[in-house]
Amino acid sequence: MTIRRILTARLLGICTLAALLGLAPSLAAAQARIKVAAIYTVPYEQQWVSRIHKALKAAESRGEIEYRSSENVANADYERVLREYALGGQQLIVGEAFAVEAAARKLAREFPQTAFLLGSSGKPQAPNFSVFDNYIQEPAYLSGMVAGGMTRSNKIGLVGGFPIPEVNRLMHAFMAGARQTNPKVEFSVAFINSWFDPPKAKEASFAMIDKGADVLYAERFGVSDAAREKGKLAIGNVINTQAQYPDTVVVSALWHMEPSVDRALKLVREGRFGAEDYGPYSMMQHKGSGLAPLGTFENKVPADVVAQVRAREADILAGRFRVLVDDSQPKSTTAR
Repeated sequence: MTIRRILTARLLGICTLAALLGLAPSLAAAQARIKVAAIYTVPYEQQWVSRIHKALKAAESRGEIEYRSSENVANADYERVLREYALGGQQLIVGEAFAVEAAARKLAREFPQTAFLLGSSGKPQAPNFSVFDNYIQEPAYLSGMVAGGMTRSNKIGLVGGFPIPEVNRLMHAFMAGARQTNPKVEFSVAFINSWFDPPKAKEASFAMIDKGADVLYAERFGVSDAAREKGKLAIGNVINTQAQYPDTVVVSALWHMEPSVDRALKLVREGRFGAEDYGPYSMMQHKGSGLAPLGTFENKVPADVVAQVRAREADILAGRFRVLVDDSQPKSTTAR
């Protein structure tokens, strides 16, 4: 027997043994895992970031990716961390670039072989810079309908982070939904100029409650705490916090990042990732958003309001109704 035949026989024997032991699939899976890094300027538990982190952790648990991430990265350090990940051979980098657009886009040009999927108010940048945001104005509208039906004072407060398009459009959609079920409703709007400052959001909420608001739109953490302390109601945003506030949070507009993440991973795997706007994949049609169950408020929301919400939800999914996108800064309508 020649040396080549001997080596071939041994190799076949090793492969057969690996297959019998169940090692071959795991080795193949390990080789197929995509290297993904994420950069977050706020803590993992912040609403917006938590949804991205959750989707990527799910892909990691399925064995699809090798996942690394950094939280609380200051804007001044963003470019440095981004560069370190790119130099480290990450195939896909995910994060938010709202305050560091120029730096992120510059890095993408320097590393054309790396796929970038970043939250951004701008457009995609060829060949490798895709953008996304939480286009959840549809469930925000539906949650507003619920709020309009639950207020007794006809005064609703909205507390947001910054008046950027991604926040403004949700507030406008919420307000339009509230007017749909309650044309008499008035709004107080405030921005705390921070993405994560629960005490500041709480104080802004107290001020609105003092002026008569009995339902609060919790775009930021801290709002629901104020509502609970004062015996008022809150409407959640991005995540469902009713379990933590069972007598306070009536319903929430949910964001699901999984459709966007799964699409990006598929394109990276196939070598077809390019410059694309992932915004539509956060809409209800793609299961990127939805209205949370009423849960503890199932029998507390008026039946006629629930019927209106379900009908409008069906119209949205069927394409018969479109929630308008208004990125302008919302204003208070209540008398100062």
